[in-house]
This record gives sequence, structure tokens and C-alpha cells, in this order.
Amino acid sequence: MSHPTSTVLVVSPGDEVYRRYCLEQVATSYKVVVVTDSQPTWQTPLIADWEVTDLTDPDAVVAAGRELGARHDVSGVLTWDEYLLVPTARLAEHLGLPGSHPDAMRACRDKGRTRTVLAEHRVGSATSIRTTSLMEAVLAAESIGYPIVLKPASNAASLGVIRIDNGEDLAAGYAFAAAGAHGIGSESDDVLVEEYLDGPEVSVECVTHRGVTAAVAVTRKTLGFEPYFEEIAHSVDARDPLLAEVAPVATAAVAALGISTGIQHVELRLTDRGPRIIEVNARVGGDLIGRLVALATGLDLARIAADLACGTAPDLTPTRHQAAAIRILYPDATGTLTHRAIDNRFANTTDWLEEVRWLREPGDRAVLPPDGDLDTARIGHILVTGPTTEVTQQRLRLAADHVTVTVDTRMDTRTASAPDA
Repeated sequence: MSHPTSTVLVVSPGDEVYRRYCLEQVATSYKVVVVTDSQPTWQTPLIADWEVTDLTDPDAVVAAGRELGARHDVSGVLTWDEYLLVPTARLAEHLGLPGSHPDAMRACRDKGRTRTVLAEHRVGSATSIRTTSLMEAVLAAESIGYPIVLKPASNAASLGVIRIDNGEDLAAGYAFAAAGAHGIGSESDDVLVEEYLDGPEVSVECVTHRGVTAAVAVTRKTLGFEPYFEEIAHSVDARDPLLAEVAPVATAAVAALGISTGIQHVELRLTDRGPRIIEVNARVGGDLIGRLVALATGLDLARIAADLACGTAPDLTPTRHQAAAIRILYPDATGTLTHRAIDNRFANTTDWLEEVRWLREPGDRAVLPPDGDLDTARIGHILVTGPTTEVTQQRLRLAADHVTVTVDTRMDTRTASAPDA
């Protein structure tokens, strides 16, 4: 049971579009205080106190959290920000509160270390070689064999990740990956050269309490913009039989990394050799995956994360048995957004259309990969529910047919070709 009078400290509540639901879930059961990088706006009705600090400075994050700890009787500390997993673990340790050891979080953040640990524990993963130069990458690629994947060792959201099919493309691909290796809160600036795992991609949403992990949902993913790995759609079905197949590998990975408590978003590829781990993210998944899990199963992962942070065993009994899916909306080409809309009549009369959200306004520039990423390419998203995965996919297609997104590539060309002032 949650305790409404208990205080939970959230490090970096995140953006309103993709993380508001997390803060709302926690605030329904706990008093919330936050460490953030700016004065609260939309968060204000959901929080009791805050400290503003530089989130790119781990020591400043810990110091700000300790300030809140001095003002409040904090029972638990958590974050759903990938880049702040290590400082949050350090803060929990300083305050004497439950949490995984900072070394376990470092092992998750540094994907090269993740590969080493998984190999030591014989958990299915990908062959991976850490590199610090193009020459090392050339030798690593020759050793592994093409196709390969280049990826920053400690970034997130597939930033800087690219598949390379031959040696001729390696230099350009390495430059792309190296540019993405300098992320905020980076635990490593290295580039990994990895075996390409061929097969569908999924994630397993896990809950760990006192070293025991339960896999509560599987998320099926759709990727786009090859040879990049942009995630463009997700779906969760409470009755998905795939969960039983992938759960043992996911939970073994969590145990191998020494994670003792919290939520894990474990990404895998379904290869012809069985499920293979891509990475272990020790937090609620992004792209509203936690909301999909709640709509499909009734399990509120962010609120469960707060329970775990306070040392409370969560109730993992599903209260719903349906499916939910999200599709991210992109333009067909890079350009200046001129129009985006959904047919209002359709939207207002469709009860399974849970949300339509726009991320860009007309006049904004939309830039697709490789020049852009999820922060510059996405126009919005649509979220639907249904009794099964098949029905939600049909509904996503139907909803997308009622969406219009147009860009003016000529405007973009004129802007790009304009002479310097």
C-alpha cells in the first residue's frame, strides 16, 4: 500500500508531453518534491517543494537533493531521466534510502560495461568492442564482420546509433556515432562497434524489489529511418504471449547488472538464436510506454517506482486486460511545417482515441534523420486502445488516415541556400 503522507523526491520531472503522467501517478499517492533545472510551471500543482540546480552537474544534483532532504522527511528518491540515474543513486545512498548501488547504475549507463557484465553471466547479448578512434573501429568491424552497429556507449533514445553494412560507409558512420557520444551526463565518450542483431525489437518492462524481478509487460516496437534506429511506434497487450518467452532473458540481465530495486526498461531483439539484450535502462521507458502499460494492464509504473523507492513491496496484480498503442507522427521530408491537424469530427466521436498531441507548430522547421533526431523530427503522436494488439494496429492506421501533416521543402531549401548575413 502507498502512504499519501510520505514524501518522494523526484530528480528531473522531465517534459510535460512525455513525463507529466509519471509525476501525476506519483502525486496521487505521495507528497512530491523535485530537483529540477528551472522554475516549475506545469509541475506546480503536483509538487510541494523544489530545488533548481544544474542537472548536468552530478554533484550539484546530489547537493540539491540533500537540501530538500533537510527540509522534508523524504522516504524515497527516484528518477525517470536516463542521464540522472547515477546521481539519483548517489543521492539515495547519501540519504540512507532504498535504491540500487551507483555502480549498478553506471553499468547500465555505460553500454560497453553492460555487454561485459552480460557476457560474464552468460546472458544473451551482442558481441561488442569498445573503441576510441576510427582505426580501432575499422579493426573491430573486421573482427566482428558486417553488418555492424555503431553506438555511443552512454547516450540514449538511439541518438548516434547507426547500422553500417560495409567498410566504405564506416568512416562517415563513425563520425555520426562519435558526435552522439558526447551526451549530457555521459558516463563514457567511447563508441561501441557491435554485432548487428537481426529481428524484431521489443522491450520488457520489469519491476525489481529487494533483488527479485518480475516482468510485467512486453512492448512491441516499430523502427524507422534505416540505417538509423528511430522508434516510431509502440504497442502493449496485457495478454501478449511473447512476455513468457522474453521475461527470463530480461530478468537475468537485471540480476547480472546487480540492480536491486526499481523499474527497468529492457530492450531486446528477437533473433533466430533467441532473444538477445540490446540494453538495460533502469527507469520507466520513454515515448509514453509507461502510460501504455497503465492503459493495457492498470499497472502505474511511475507510482510503483515510488513504492519501490520507499522500500514498499508493490501490488503487481493487473486490473485491466486490453491493448494500447502509440504512433509518432513525422513529416514525409525535412522542411518547414505548414499544416498539421486531425479531423475534429473523427477525434471527437472516437472513444478509443485516447490522445492526439502536437509537438510542433506551423512555421517550425522539422528535420529528419540523419541531420535531425527525435527532438527535431517529431510532429506529434496519436495514442489508441483496443481489446487486442491487432485491433489497436487497425485503429492506429485508421486514425493516421484522418491526420494531415504537410511541410514546405521549398521554404527549407531557400533557408538552407540563403547567403550568410
